[in-house]
Amino acid sequence: QVLLVESGGGSVQPGGSLTLSCVASRFCKGMAWFRQAPGREREGVACLVGESGTLYPNSLMGRFTISRGNATNEMVLQMINVKHEDTAMYYCAANSDRTTYSLRRDSYSYWGQGIQVTVSS
Repeated sequence: QVLLVESGGGSVQPGGSLTLSCVASRFCKGMAWFRQAPGREREGVACLVGESGTLYPNSLMGRFTISRGNATNEMVLQMINVKHEDTAMYYCAANSDRTTYSLRRDSYSYWGQGIQVTVSS
């Protein structure tokens, strides 16, 4: 079992920046961020591949950056130039024992509780 805890969410103005953090109870080979807006499907926004590889949907490349944190069990999502449509609940997802090159929801075994990000002027 892996516990995932997200932090760093909140309100931000359009064009601003926000950094989310996810801390896992132990090192996970595969980690990713997903988000879900009201009335919409949960979608992948970024994943870590191995130690430093990354994967993003084309629509978010250049604005979102995923990385390992200072601790090996931490993952960070840096969001810049945020837009109203970035408003959503953001979830940390992980696999403990396998590298995962995927933004599919069903590719991950463990999930955090989620943290709200609201972009509003």
